[in-house]
Amino acid sequence: MNSVGEACTDLKREYDQCFNRWFAEKFLKGDRSGDPCTETFQKYQRCVQRAIKEKEIPIDGVEFMGPNKDKP
Repeated sequence: MNSVGEACTDLKREYDQCFNRWFAEKFLKGDRSGDPCTETFQKYQRCVQRAIKEKEIPIDGVEFMGPNKDKP
């Protein structure tokens, strides 16, 4: 699936791959220490926030996830 911003799609794929690898190889095997994907997620999150602003997508009432839960 592509990202909301075309420029963000590669970052989304990079994050998805990182998360899926961590989830399968670490988390499901009981290793819950750290999250190696945080930096990638934050880059992707910033890109999406820019795309939301540029496309003027209404976000009122939307709850945000992740380490930085501030609205764009």
